[in-house]
Amino acid sequence: MDKVDKIIQQWNTQRPDLDVSSMALIGRVKRVSEHLTKEMTKTFAHYQLNFASFDVLATLRRSGEPYALSPNDLLQTMMVTSGTMTNRIDQLVKVGLVERIANPNDGRSFIIALTSSGFNLIDEAVTAHVATQKKLTSRLTDSERQSLNSLLTKFLADLE
Repeated sequence: MDKVDKIIQQWNTQRPDLDVSSMALIGRVKRVSEHLTKEMTKTFAHYQLNFASFDVLATLRRSGEPYALSPNDLLQTMMVTSGTMTNRIDQLVKVGLVERIANPNDGRSFIIALTSSGFNLIDEAVTAHVATQKKLTSRLTDSERQSLNSLLTKFLADLE
């Protein structure tokens, strides 16, 4: 019996008229998310990154050469507000991980590009991140991971 089972048991005792089975599912998803976040935060911190900075650097890295995107492309990929994106970019420019480059196709705008330091850092960090994720999911078999991924994909599609 885990903590969620205890909570569900209490609700079943106090309010037997309620079907709290969804509460159990959501409670477990929330607890799993908290554990995953805690461990991934440790990995990012090792590289002096947080979720936000890792997200920008990883988005640029996975976009392929020349590892540069317009702020609008970053916004659409990452789904944050423009103010949030500007702040993230400003912080990464300060530490020399990205740079603003004049857009060769539009002199009024710029693109955000990984610097060589940013490229090297994100390559190391993403390697460690993938290892952390593998460790976190290692208790599940390949089949269980595939099943869970399929179920979560279905669940998420309904929510989004």
